[in-house]
Amino acid sequence: MPPHGGHGSTCCEGDSHKNETQEMGVEYSLYTKINKDNLECLNEECEGSGKTIFKPWVERLNFDTVVESDADAELLFNIPFTGNIKLKGIIVVGEDNETHPSRMRIFKNRPSMTFDDVSISPDQEFVLHHDTQGTLEYATKVVTFNNVHHLSLHFPSNFGGDKTKIYYIGLRGEFFVSHHHGVTICNYESAPNISDHKNQLDEISGHTVQ
Repeated sequence: MPPHGGHGSTCCEGDSHKNETQEMGVEYSLYTKINKDNLECLNEECEGSGKTIFKPWVERLNFDTVVESDADAELLFNIPFTGNIKLKGIIVVGEDNETHPSRMRIFKNRPSMTFDDVSISPDQEFVLHHDTQGTLEYATKVVTFNNVHHLSLHFPSNFGGDKTKIYYIGLRGEFFVSHHHGVTICNYESAPNISDHKNQLDEISGHTVQ
């Protein structure tokens, strides 16, 4: 069932409202950099449903895709990326009822987290408000999340429901391709022979570190 109208909640520090602009689709395109083959959602009722809510900005209100918790209200996402990201903001769309998540805890670079691991302190935590339209962004600490190759999102509770439902998670930020540099060994001549260096002005050699 699609969400109803949203609450007029007062935003906490770190929250901001987003209006619809053409640039939003570009800003929230980090979903394309997720390694979805290895993305996992723990405690999802329907296997693989957690992957479906990371989708284009224009599809954020497509309520045909949803992840619903199974045994209780908790959900835990392990999100690997194909490179490194600088995470700037997160949007969470749910229903205007008790199934909407009420808290979000974020961990960086801790692959394969389980519910046994979430007792540690998160890198950042938010109190969530009902958002049915994708207009409320939770701004992350950019200094903390400026070199992230794996993101874990823990939703420990909701507004009183037996299960939690999420329709869309939007990630705003920048993507950087990971470079693995090898070591290049360069040999230099201590006493070069002039005859070995013909046409020096036309044939300039360079050394490239790969």
